Amino acid sequence: MAILVEEDTKVLVQGITGSFGGRHAELSLDYGTQLVAGVTPGKGGQTFVHGEHKVPVFDTVEQAVRETGATVSAVFVPPAFAGDAILESADAGVDLVVAITEGIPVRDMMKVRAAMIGSGVRLVGPNCPGIVTPGRGEDSQGGCRIGIAPGYIHKRGRVGIVSRSGTLTYEAVWQTTQRGYGQSTCVGIGGDPINGTTHLDALRLFNEDEETEAIIMIGEIGGSAEEEAAAWAAEHCNKPVAAFIAGATAPPGRRMGHAGAIVSGGKGTAQAKKEALRAAGITVAETPAQIGSALMEATGWE
Repeated sequence: MAILVEEDTKVLVQGITGSFGGRHAELSLDYGTQLVAGVTPGKGGQTFVHGEHKVPVFDTVEQAVRETGATVSAVFVPPAFAGDAILESADAGVDLVVAITEGIPVRDMMKVRAAMIGSGVRLVGPNCPGIVTPGRGEDSQGGCRIGIAPGYIHKRGRVGIVSRSGTLTYEAVWQTTQRGYGQSTCVGIGGDPINGTTHLDALRLFNEDEETEAIIMIGEIGGSAEEEAAAWAAEHCNKPVAAFIAGATAPPGRRMGHAGAIVSGGKGTAQAKKEALRAAGITVAETPAQIGSALMEATGWE
């Protein structure tokens, strides 16, 4: 098993005819993702062609879902329109929306969050690298890659990874691949102040997943999501967890890269987060290079 997506998950891409969305649609097709539809208003009836792949393009998500059975939407739509794109997918009845777009206005995301409460649709992102569940074939091809992550560094295995940082997600993936343990699923939740899936949500899913034997959680300064996840893990998680917190040297009050990565009022510091994690029994790496070693310490693996 895995979480959120599997090899046979049917995916559609909103913004597939744009240069960015189209490029990553091609990479997902190369990886083996079941990309069954694209959506661009006004371009319905066209076909997105990549090698031997021919993906139909629809005007609306509702049409794409009805015709292809897609259950997941990837949003590669410009920021001004991305909020509406997320809501369109939710209204169309998909199970999961993965919003890659960076820079969506906060007011738009407030409307999205309010509208999606109780909808039963899960949102990952925005401003995230997406999700990868590696395939079981040679070089992990045939898996499900949604977003912008480099698929070739993944290997199907037993470590679940959740991260606010795209780059550090890739670092954790590479270290677990190099050590031969691989990943069950990798979830990049994004670094915006208003997003969908949290660290806590991912920990719960990994804790219930039979294939996941250990978890890597990567956070950063700002907010309290990591502390909340740590508190839950201390009481409920029955799997070893290793963690890393980015931003230890960031000046207070200054936003660092992600919109949500800001220390304010003495809260959300890297030190406070690391202390909360350690108090919960989570092994904390001091540098990105030590993520793999922290996992070994937490699990007792060799």
